[in-house]
Amino acid sequence: MASESFPAEADWDRAPSLVDGAVELDLTPASCDLRYWLAAVPQGTLRGHVLGHAADVRPHPVMSEPGPLNSALTQELAFRSVAEEKATRAIAYMVALAPDNETLEFYSTQLLDEARHAMVFRSHLLQLGVGKDELWETIERLAAADRDAVLVPLEEFGLRSLRERGDFIGGVLVLTVLVEGVLAPAAELSERKWRVFDPAAADIERGAGIDEIRHLTVGSAIVRDHLLRNPEDRPRVLELLREGYRLWDRLPVEDMVLNREKLFQQGIEQHGELLGDYEVWPGRRLADTTIEERMATGQEWAQRMQRSRLAYMGLEEAV
Repeated sequence: MASESFPAEADWDRAPSLVDGAVELDLTPASCDLRYWLAAVPQGTLRGHVLGHAADVRPHPVMSEPGPLNSALTQELAFRSVAEEKATRAIAYMVALAPDNETLEFYSTQLLDEARHAMVFRSHLLQLGVGKDELWETIERLAAADRDAVLVPLEEFGLRSLRERGDFIGGVLVLTVLVEGVLAPAAELSERKWRVFDPAAADIERGAGIDEIRHLTVGSAIVRDHLLRNPEDRPRVLELLREGYRLWDRLPVEDMVLNREKLFQQGIEQHGELLGDYEVWPGRRLADTTIEERMATGQEWAQRMQRSRLAYMGLEEAV
């Protein structure tokens, strides 16, 4: 089927980067309902590739060898698989609380997106040499500490809104701004970092990023429209957002990312010749980047996306 048959933001070849799409696009539940998803995602985003990449797109052999590159990516994949699984379970509450059918359909598709992300991250661990009978044990070993330190507090915070209070808008805000809105730019950097060492992992990230554009923009539209209809709810929403930022500031996310970047830097030192002149962003060779530079760039992308989305929702004074 011709590429032009799919909406540009859901098409593999024409979709913008995650950060650009999340900043520039305006999507709503009405424009991203179940009919949209069925027409656009399986063949437009995934191109029929169930595991997120073509069968002939494989990691470089060095990725399956014990060493810092394997450690960096397997830690990342294990954590991401757990994060996406937790997102899937939380979104089930959002489906149940959705105020109308368009929103119900959208979050039903996001639930499936997140479950697929968890599955493909797990599956790629197998391609990197993890034994099938050791998969769950390996994920636990690699991700348990970061799960308990980062994901569990975020999960508990979000479920207080969804499960305990039945607060649909609070749940949308937590997921859109505090979870996906902060963690998503790291996926953009991962896609670029792994493009040479592991093209399959980069393609997996590319597909997940295209999905996240839709999740972030539609979630923002839901909050914006709610506040336009219910301006009296704005102080409560702002306070929930500020409470979430205070929680985020206490989480050891920077330490988690730093540990992975240190491993990645060791991998560059060992196998940098494989990177050649590949540029991780225009004018900058990946082989020449430093830990601090990559982390600062990821943070800059996150802040840019945050500012744009908050302004779009009318909540810019939250930070």
